[in-house]
Amino acid sequence: MEEADVVIVGAGIAGLAAALALKIVGVRALVLERGEGLRTTGAALGLSINAWVALDVLGVGHKLTAIYASCSKAILTNVENRSIQEVSFATSDKRAREFSAVHRKALLEALAEDLPSGTIRFSSKVKSIENQSQEGSEFAVIRMDNGASIKAKALIGCDGVHSVVARWLGLRPAVDAGRWAVRGLALFPEGHGQNPVMRQFVSAGQRAGFVPLNDKELYWFLTYVFSSKGEDIPHDPELIKREVIDHLAKDLPPEYLSMVEHSELSTVTWSELLYRRPWDVIFGTLSKGSVTVAGDAMHAMTPDLGQGGCSALEDAVVLGRHIGDLIIRNKRLVAGDQLAEAFRRYANERRWRVAGLITASYLSGWVQVNNSGWLMKFLRDMVFYKFLYKVVLSFREYDCGKLPTVLKSEKNQRKID
Repeated sequence: MEEADVVIVGAGIAGLAAALALKIVGVRALVLERGEGLRTTGAALGLSINAWVALDVLGVGHKLTAIYASCSKAILTNVENRSIQEVSFATSDKRAREFSAVHRKALLEALAEDLPSGTIRFSSKVKSIENQSQEGSEFAVIRMDNGASIKAKALIGCDGVHSVVARWLGLRPAVDAGRWAVRGLALFPEGHGQNPVMRQFVSAGQRAGFVPLNDKELYWFLTYVFSSKGEDIPHDPELIKREVIDHLAKDLPPEYLSMVEHSELSTVTWSELLYRRPWDVIFGTLSKGSVTVAGDAMHAMTPDLGQGGCSALEDAVVLGRHIGDLIIRNKRLVAGDQLAEAFRRYANERRWRVAGLITASYLSGWVQVNNSGWLMKFLRDMVFYKFLYKVVLSFREYDCGKLPTVLKSEKNQRKID
């Protein structure tokens, strides 16, 4: 049976960031990824101030800031009455970047290239997990689909909304948010001519928008209320694009339709929105012995605040901080009760933070697309956009802390490795 100090399931944002945080505090992790390469589903994502703070702690923020445009504000248009409102992305911390849309692949590559060679093991599907006791300490035994087994001091599930690790912990499955999302990247070889601001268009039952990545590419999205379970959803990217242009977005401004028309087909996706109920996070088991979760495996949320990837980066730093503190106290990564306690502290620190993000994201989407009469429209236009939206956006201003400095003498490094 193969042995490892830490096994991370999933090479998405949470998994790679967690591996990098652990590397910084002196622990080499083994990342198991079921796919044949880095995940690129989703094409792009927005990174708010909290994500940039975490990326700077991980030492990779500078790789992205020079490439992607920084957006200073969002312009919100009510399609029904043509009213326009502006929301600033400015933050109290003038040193930090406010908001940028980046290629998901570029973010993953920025994280992965700072990891030691051999950290990521592709085409590795986890079949089952079990606990094993040895000399008073608990270990996680990971059974692979190919028959192999790995014994680890610690197991971190970063394997997404349908996480095998979360299911082993007993977390309830994510639930349907009652909405679907279509996303894609638009490419304008001669330049798109858009200012570096996010544009959003809201009408009854849907919310759409776009944001520049650079002077030639824009990320566009559309979320809408849909009662189908997927039977009527086309899978061909060209058919998805035509459905958006001809039906879903037909009443939106021509500039939005132009974005969709210029989409790279390989980036166009259509997916159901799922989220983990906040009370399942607050009262659920987020860690058990030497096993815990991060990213969507812990706190799947709707994309209405753009905090899914951002909070996953927060997770990585907080987890690395608690593991680093453990190593400082013991001069090495120890299995058993102390590791379990470090995981409990990590889970408790994250529990209320991510439950709040899940709630704010869901309510933000609900109030913006709900189509239940004049009262909801009043709440959306006169209460949410004028007063509450800025409060909700303030959730982005969060400092996940610093990673501790771990002594890395040759002797201690041998103990950790």
